[in-house]
Amino acid sequence: MIRKKKWLSVLFALTTTLHLNAWSQELFPDGTPIPEWFRDNTPTNISKLGKRYSITDYSVVKDSTVIQTQKIQAVIDKAFANGGGVVVVPKGTFLTGALFFKQGTHLHLEEGAKLKGSDDISNFPIRLTRMEGQTLKYFTALINADSLNGFTISGKGTLDGNGLRYWKSFWLRREFNPKTTNMDEMRPRLLYVSNSKNVQISGVKLINSPFWTSHYYKCENVKLLDLHIFSPKAPVKAPSTDAVDIDGCKNFLIKNCYMSVNDDAVALKGGKGPTADKEPNNGSNENIIIEDCTYGFCHGALTFGSESIHDRNIILRRIKINNAERLLWLKMRPDTPQDYEYVVVENIEGSNIENFIFVRPWTQFFDLKGEKATRQSYCKNITMRNINLECNNFFNVGIAETHSNTNAFEYQLSDFTFENLTVKAKNFLNIDTSIIKNFQLKNVIINGEKRF
Repeated sequence: MIRKKKWLSVLFALTTTLHLNAWSQELFPDGTPIPEWFRDNTPTNISKLGKRYSITDYSVVKDSTVIQTQKIQAVIDKAFANGGGVVVVPKGTFLTGALFFKQGTHLHLEEGAKLKGSDDISNFPIRLTRMEGQTLKYFTALINADSLNGFTISGKGTLDGNGLRYWKSFWLRREFNPKTTNMDEMRPRLLYVSNSKNVQISGVKLINSPFWTSHYYKCENVKLLDLHIFSPKAPVKAPSTDAVDIDGCKNFLIKNCYMSVNDDAVALKGGKGPTADKEPNNGSNENIIIEDCTYGFCHGALTFGSESIHDRNIILRRIKINNAERLLWLKMRPDTPQDYEYVVVENIEGSNIENFIFVRPWTQFFDLKGEKATRQSYCKNITMRNINLECNNFFNVGIAETHSNTNAFEYQLSDFTFENLTVKAKNFLNIDTSIIKNFQLKNVIINGEKRF
């Protein structure tokens, strides 16, 4: 018995060591080690975050028809004044406008709790913020956190953007003026975190956002864990309700999340315009991992752009996806210098996908801001492997096009690898290897036939 216990302990130690070594050997696509930080996904423990402040202990009533922004904000301010703590939303629905969290304060939504956003835009003040690759004055989000270290949102409750009225208004205005842009129609985001470090959002539901669902700008070390992010595509489409917008961030993990929205699920942003790479308010996204997630409907599971200048070390892996328009979407803006590099998409299962890969010029809001020459962009070191997928179009990749009133728009694609792909495609668009320099294809099976 003693020998057996000793043998088991040795086996356990060996297994643990091998597991840790395997992780320590994991690398980003550019060959640099993936830090241990990405593996430590400890759930938020609010007992370690200070005193709890249940909002109903401070004159906030359980009434879903009364806007209580000032009272809820007063609880946040009280927690901050007392050195920090957890603002707790108990079971029930509470209607509010924009809320602003401060250093040392946290949000916890108990099971059955719902913070519901006002559908009156006047409850969201205008402040300097970040929208669509620009720093400008715009409406604040429902939940706002700026320049914080260690901010968390946790629990099993819900942040509900109450977006129906905003969506209807958008589509009515678009019907009146087809040129209406996203920002012409006044809409708040659901969650905006900026200039912050060591952020963890876990467990909660983020639903029905009027605009982008969650937006992270110039943040470092962000974890989104076990989230349920949803907005509808019917009966009223929820326009531009991206699940996660990553805007100039470093070290970002999205794990065990469900995402189904009427726009891109994960969109990499960072800036736009002919001088975007020289403007200090813009930035690159580095070391981003999206893993073990499930996708419902979305425009793109992983989208680069449309406002993005540099993205490096991006991993999408171990996901299940159904009913999306694109698995990987590289938006190439002719008015913006772009560099998308070291990307891995692997271990994917999916069905009812419109496009396996989609690379085309993005000219919807083309603006050279008075300059004459279009900008050169690059996509390189892109690997897609170990994928079993049913789609309509397999290789939807176009060469550079000529934009009206400008010179030809050029972008360069190089060092792509497709490996161990089993794809059923209704419309097999032949792979034009001349489009991509140094294009490697290994064990690519299309409709049961090994093509490469």
